[in-house]
Amino acid sequence: MTTILAIESSCDDTSAAVLRDDHVLSNVIASQKVHEQYGGVVPELASRAHQQNIIPVVDAALRRAGVERDGLDAVGFTRGPGLLGSLLVGVSFAKSFATALGIPLVEVNHLQAHVLSHFIDNGGPRPQFPFICLLVSGGHTQILLLRDYFDIVQLGTTIDDAAGEAIDKAAKIMDLGYPGGPVIDRLAREGNPDAFRFATPHIAGYDFSFSGIKTSFLYFLRDRLAEDPQFIEKNKADLCASIQRTIVGFLIKKTERAALDLGVRQLAIAGGVSANSLLRSELQRVCAKHRWQAFIPPFEYCTDNAAMVGIAAHFKYMKGELADLALPPYTRGTR
Repeated sequence: MTTILAIESSCDDTSAAVLRDDHVLSNVIASQKVHEQYGGVVPELASRAHQQNIIPVVDAALRRAGVERDGLDAVGFTRGPGLLGSLLVGVSFAKSFATALGIPLVEVNHLQAHVLSHFIDNGGPRPQFPFICLLVSGGHTQILLLRDYFDIVQLGTTIDDAAGEAIDKAAKIMDLGYPGGPVIDRLAREGNPDAFRFATPHIAGYDFSFSGIKTSFLYFLRDRLAEDPQFIEKNKADLCASIQRTIVGFLIKKTERAALDLGVRQLAIAGGVSANSLLRSELQRVCAKHRWQAFIPPFEYCTDNAAMVGIAAHFKYMKGELADLALPPYTRGTR
């Protein structure tokens, strides 16, 4: 058995987890409320909060797992992509901690970790290769074909904004607060998704574009507010339901097409937006229609967390893929 301490600090959540093989012993997350007043993550404030949180979070993860430091076999950490200042805190701590204990380091790609969260032992079924995963968050929107744990082919991506960013932007336009995704999801359950129509762009292949949807929503509200200053307040639930249906419908349509074209019968979702109730139900609907299998992560593994970093580190450690102390963090793509 292998016991790994995992650290995640790519954005504004400081997280540490302890995994024994594919089983999560602890998964501690410290969120940062300071960004709410700014309507988005402020990088400098995020990195400072990580510095305050990293030691208490790691200590709590070890205590809850009942694991001593000398019982660890390796330290896994998110190397990127993400905010540079935030990543530097986690990467530096992981290097120092592993060096002090004389154990190896395992670097993990944040996006791969989201996808591989499906292989955490939850007592339920796990995907079999090959399968397609829709990875959708505030910063990324991709359709991926997984042929093995780290043999991942990008079938499609967004050519501009991410789906999660578009949802948060819609919430900001309506002054719903930050993060806006959960608020839109909650209000949408009370609204009519067919109340308003917002066009989706015609993008070739499996790629996405969300900038046009954001602009359409903004101009629509501008015109309606000119007629009635109370338009948003009177139609808030319907607006949330309509914009959410537009974005989720776009995501599911492309993912379904990819699965049909490639003859893949297993679909999964991952990333922060995979917590969205409509996206989860629409994936299940499409899979039921085609008699495919749907894989939906537990809510605790949708948003950024160290357990997903730990499972990715586990598979890399088993392959002997260890990290060098000289490796720097990276903000985009993979390295």
